[in-house]
Amino acid sequence: MSFLKIYNTLAREKQPFAPIEPGKVRMYVCGMTVYDYCHLGHARVMVVFDMVQRWLRASGLDVTYVRNITDIDDKIIRRAVENNETLSQLTQRFIDAMHADADALGVARPDHEPRATNYVPQMLGLIGQLEQKGLAYLAADGDVNYSVRDFAGYGKLSGKSLDDLRAGERVDVNSGKRDPLDFVLWKAAKPAEPAEAKWDSRWGVGRPGWHIECSAMATDLLGQHFDIHGGGQDLQFPHHENEIAQSEGAHGGPFVNFWMHNGFVRVDNEKMSKSLNNFFTIREVLKSYDAEVVRFFILRAHYRSPLNYSDAHLDDARGALTRLYTALKQTSAQEGPLDTAEPYAQRFADAMNDDFNTPLAMAVLFDLANEVNRTHDAVLARQLKQLGAVLGLLQRAPQDFLQAAPGEGMADAAVAAQIAERAAAKKARNFAEADRIRADLLAAGIVLEDKPGGVTEWRRA
Repeated sequence: MSFLKIYNTLAREKQPFAPIEPGKVRMYVCGMTVYDYCHLGHARVMVVFDMVQRWLRASGLDVTYVRNITDIDDKIIRRAVENNETLSQLTQRFIDAMHADADALGVARPDHEPRATNYVPQMLGLIGQLEQKGLAYLAADGDVNYSVRDFAGYGKLSGKSLDDLRAGERVDVNSGKRDPLDFVLWKAAKPAEPAEAKWDSRWGVGRPGWHIECSAMATDLLGQHFDIHGGGQDLQFPHHENEIAQSEGAHGGPFVNFWMHNGFVRVDNEKMSKSLNNFFTIREVLKSYDAEVVRFFILRAHYRSPLNYSDAHLDDARGALTRLYTALKQTSAQEGPLDTAEPYAQRFADAMNDDFNTPLAMAVLFDLANEVNRTHDAVLARQLKQLGAVLGLLQRAPQDFLQAAPGEGMADAAVAAQIAERAAAKKARNFAEADRIRADLLAAGIVLEDKPGGVTEWRRA
């Protein structure tokens, strides 16, 4: 893997990648906060780091991939109260929906998918270590806060100095913080919060802050020092900065060698986010576009670049993917192993080893497809299909994809995602939502038939 270079946010440059333990890679990616359906911004994180782990494995490395689930959070508590359901009912419903979306997009399940609520003892232990080292203090309001000014390396990931960060900040006299940059490690419980959101600790009843969750889960599953930590660009500061402060402050050594951040999904030149109410959920998009088209659309841009969402761009992605499948339909792929010494495969590897340059890797696929169309060479068709597999593409029978062309209704993956969503709604006894999904599918020409044993079959009307 001496040829692989990764852009390291911590160093602000591309650097040669060498695992801490030869032949093995430990990678942690910040996952979803499960209180709503995943949008395309979440899809990008899932698809991008699925691509990363696929290439690492294809390069012969033994990868341990961890992507967490945040299932305790202010937003989760608020939404559960609004819905008159328990936290576990809410979070399980949206975990099921997240899995359905990820499966539709061809995203492999991570090796470990820890839930924050299962790691509270580890979080409390980490907070205790920080307190012993003078980096955490119990505030007057009952919260336990991290003392940012006492960690010398704060700001090294984001490139921000403490003076710049403090400019214009004011201490909230009611917060109990010593400094406006201090952040919460343990939140004192509020009387109105549900019992599910409360744990005992030596600092009083409460629950963990968001930042401490990832430090505890990552170090428990991957060790105090591991290879790659990933997530969206919006997490670079303060979340990942705070993770470094917590983890290195507690353990006294380096936390992560390579920090990777994918770019934003943008709509009308603004970041797609729930706070701006300009987001599109994955399942909404899958009603109109095949899931493989969405995956292709995401990987067609370099992971660090902005990704501009529009129907026109998705239509173009569908047309481009159609050209690749058409080449495979016209020439059957010969069986056999991937020839890594073949020139197209070498060009593909060169692209992927240059900070996972998927746009350039896809250009190789199109060059291959053009040659397959010209020569009808079954060996080249095999190369096209096998290189596509590294990106999670081109693994269906060509006619199956081509039959899901515009005007022929919802793609099979989109139907499956809606059926999974309906099953989750029924499990949560949200029958109104289940009925709505059935009605929406019927309007799209999809007829559902519930069979004994909880199995749902479907057909096109």
